Amino acid sequence: MSSRILTTKAASLSLRPRCRGSLPSPSTSALTRLLSSSTRPIPEATSKRPTSAPKPIIDIRHIRENPELYAQNCIERNYAKQSTYPNQIRDLFEQWKRLQSDSRSLREEANAAKKALAGLNAAAGKKRGSDGRLTAVAGRGENVAVVDREKVLQRARELKVELQGVEEAEAGLVEEMQALAEAVPNLTSDDTPRGDEPRLLSYINEAPEDFGRGTPGKSHVDIGTELGVLDFAAAANSSGWGWYYLVDGAAQLEHALTQYALAVASRHGWRQVSPPTMVYGYVAAACGFQPRDQNGEQQIYAIVRDGADVQRGKPELVLAGTSEIALAGMKAETTLCDDALPLRRVAASRCYRAEAGARGLDTKGLYRVHEFTKVELFAWTHPDQEATEDVFDEMLDIQTEILGSLGLYCRVLEMPSTDLGASATRKCDIEAYFPSRVQRDGGWGEVTSASICTDYQTRRLGTRLGTNAGAKVAGFPWTVNGTALAVPRVLAALMENNWDEKTKSVVIPECLRPWMDGKERIEKVE
Repeated sequence: MSSRILTTKAASLSLRPRCRGSLPSPSTSALTRLLSSSTRPIPEATSKRPTSAPKPIIDIRHIRENPELYAQNCIERNYAKQSTYPNQIRDLFEQWKRLQSDSRSLREEANAAKKALAGLNAAAGKKRGSDGRLTAVAGRGENVAVVDREKVLQRARELKVELQGVEEAEAGLVEEMQALAEAVPNLTSDDTPRGDEPRLLSYINEAPEDFGRGTPGKSHVDIGTELGVLDFAAAANSSGWGWYYLVDGAAQLEHALTQYALAVASRHGWRQVSPPTMVYGYVAAACGFQPRDQNGEQQIYAIVRDGADVQRGKPELVLAGTSEIALAGMKAETTLCDDALPLRRVAASRCYRAEAGARGLDTKGLYRVHEFTKVELFAWTHPDQEATEDVFDEMLDIQTEILGSLGLYCRVLEMPSTDLGASATRKCDIEAYFPSRVQRDGGWGEVTSASICTDYQTRRLGTRLGTNAGAKVAGFPWTVNGTALAVPRVLAALMENNWDEKTKSVVIPECLRPWMDGKERIEKVE
């Protein structure tokens, strides 16, 4: 990310208007042409969804009626491959409509043949041709024709085969449209800057004295090694690159940060959940997380299935990269009472990210690791802009309170379109100052984020709206998610910013001391 930031006041969330148009009437083409199978591949994540999974309910009509809107949206998000999908969906729909017309014609002819056979059977023994075959009269208006029973039966058989072929072709087109639509990212909020430059919204706390000096400060890796509270060498032997041991004060600090973040969220009315760390792959995909990124690099750890599980069609399990996935899955195939919204939840969990292609400066230390603790905020809201913004702002307030009380110097950013995941319409990040990173992004590093996903996740997970009486309400609830605390990164920032060179210790923020046995500093244990 460039260090240059666009600076304006924060704007309220507003999605682009959904102006619905109409498609021109298609022309009917030859059946043989329409029955030709499509050779376009179905997106991988959707094609592997088991039949037991919730069926995504995508607004395909809006995509096909506004293909240029969605194509441009994909381009602005740097989803080059997906930018072709909206027009493909429109073209496939035209083919499907022509098949629908032909299937109606075939059914009409099949019904006529059925009536002709009924007439022949009713006339059995009353009228026979010179060759002894039973015949009957079938007419349309003034047209009257003598139909041979064997010919009628043969045509009925042909119609059955032709109709089956058309229906299979229709189903194939529907499946392909569905798969393409599921792969199209959410529409982008008008608040989101287009391009790759974020917009500065505000700062948290005052800048430290060493801010902007240009010389890197002591890294948390060196501090932790000196104090004996971080052990990367042992983890490299036991687990490999990207893993670590937190020891003594660092381990205690991890638990303190987790408990403090949970306490702040609970005080604001967010109910605690202890979620599973393994989820079905289709649930992760429904939340916008794919096995591989845009460059084809692995992002998610998958649990290996044996041959018997694959044969039985048992869904694939993956290690969740965030408890957002498990929290969203709590209400899969569930109808939420509109009077109960918003539903606010907070969860602490271990998270797992492969990040196979991540190398360089970020990979040294705790900034980018494969396993970590994270406290996540998640909410279901009314499908309403103002109501959702209220919860989104509440998330940002909680994040600001936590980071502010920790004494970290941070900046709040409205993230650009190229930084949005598939599910988000809008995203705000909070970056903390890391003295050791001054030669990379000016020392800034992301520690929390918050996103509005509208109905992207609920449509894919079958989460609907309902009333107290049990009646369904048109529409789907919206979801909002935010990181209350990414523990390793905040821990690293605290170690670097609170390092006291004179005493060779790390000062513990006062708000964390109740979970640190009242200790004021992390010191080397002799």
